[in-house]
Amino acid sequence: MDNLLSIITFLPAVAALILALFLRGEDEAAQKNAKWLALIATSVTFLISLFLLAGFDASNPGFQFVEEREWLLGLEYKMGVDGISILFVMLTTFLMPLVIWSAWEVQVRVKEYMIAFLMLETLMLGVFAALDLVLFYLFFEGGLIPMFLIIGIWGGKARIYAAFKFFLYTFLGSVLMLVAIVAMFFDAGTTDIPTLLTHNFGSETMTVLGIHIAGGLQTLLFLAFFASFAVKMPMWPVHTWLPDAHVQAPTAGSVVLAAILLKMGGYGFLRFSLPMFPVASDILAPMVMWLSAIAIVYTSLVALAQTDMKKLIAYSSVAHMGYVTAGIFALNQQGLDGAIFQMISHGFISGALFLSVGVIYDRMHTREIDAYGGLVNRMPAYALIFLFFTMANVGLPGTSGFVGEFLTLVGMFQANTWVAAIATTGVILSAAYALWLYRRVVMGDLIKESLKAITDMSRREKAIMAPLVAMTLILGVYPSLITDIIGPSVENLLQNQQAAVEAYRPATELAQSH
Repeated sequence: MDNLLSIITFLPAVAALILALFLRGEDEAAQKNAKWLALIATSVTFLISLFLLAGFDASNPGFQFVEEREWLLGLEYKMGVDGISILFVMLTTFLMPLVIWSAWEVQVRVKEYMIAFLMLETLMLGVFAALDLVLFYLFFEGGLIPMFLIIGIWGGKARIYAAFKFFLYTFLGSVLMLVAIVAMFFDAGTTDIPTLLTHNFGSETMTVLGIHIAGGLQTLLFLAFFASFAVKMPMWPVHTWLPDAHVQAPTAGSVVLAAILLKMGGYGFLRFSLPMFPVASDILAPMVMWLSAIAIVYTSLVALAQTDMKKLIAYSSVAHMGYVTAGIFALNQQGLDGAIFQMISHGFISGALFLSVGVIYDRMHTREIDAYGGLVNRMPAYALIFLFFTMANVGLPGTSGFVGEFLTLVGMFQANTWVAAIATTGVILSAAYALWLYRRVVMGDLIKESLKAITDMSRREKAIMAPLVAMTLILGVYPSLITDIIGPSVENLLQNQQAAVEAYRPATELAQSH
């Protein structure tokens, strides 16, 4: 089908439009209709995306399902996927029906809530499928609006502060990216991403304000994109918006934020930074790897000090994204494979952990760790599922968490043994904070009166968790489901990147001598 990618991308937006125009009233029937329409729309989107996966040729490293047409002011509407981006499209379509289903208990402004999530899905899918810089930027920035509203309207007590902090951090980082996009257009004469992947941006040393910049224009463009993607990941030290956003966001918002939105930063590094600015990537890779190592250790230690469950898992996400950035900038096959695998795996595991917090929050209306204890006595099914995802988050062999961490560490070790050694301590620290959380919340005697009437997971809650358990196990046992798809595209990216670095070796050697 010629327009398959556009249908997948815009189907949720069409459902949002139908909701906005034709659904009236705030009574129980109208709320139920809004939920069912959103669930059906996201489920159909996922089913259609399976045709995309079935028709994808994994041996072809190029872009497939490409759609191209004139759009406005000479710009082109161009969409397509390769071995890297198709997995993020599938992750998004897979998770969104579960996210909508998890929001079944929402009672306030239900129609608007569902519209926000449907629009968010369209904008997230657009980021992963866009093959034009301007189109990518519009989708990338557009995703801020629904998430800002989800946190600001349906969030906790400090929701306004958290929503504005989220918006300002991510928006300010992206302003520099917009400047870089304009500079790239003037240099290359196009905003077409496949063309830009083969364009040679200048890498001769430049002098700006008396400072010698190795890698020249490439380094300046790299840093502008880095400002946006580092905030989105988020990398240390620009990570402080994430814990606030997670704590204040409703459960469904936290799931989308952790499982999909954070992955846009890593995807940006893979789609733009490495292939378009190869010399700058080579020069600045050690800096990014050390920042990643600091993030892994620092945020793991901070996680140990948390009293709020969501905040602990949020800091855990920052630490896991540290493995991703270190794997990407190891600039080798294992590092890149591991980084992509870790992002997909983290989507399932972190999403499930935030859903697990949501299950007990819906019953007790508190996220304080001290408010719980001994839940295994009243909630055996919950205790088992929470244990499974705690172990996956730690990186237990047999779960997808192990494969991603192991591959990134192998890639890091090849690039820099010191960074790998420091990052490996994060594995021990992650076991410490994850098991500490589990012991405090689930194990022990049930002595708190308020918990003695708590009920175990409902059928709906178990059904939401089941696909996440299945994917975490399947990818843990059979990781080639992902590595076979990403392999050719990653290999092609690395070959082009390394060939460009070899051609401009004098530039990198000059940088290293400084």
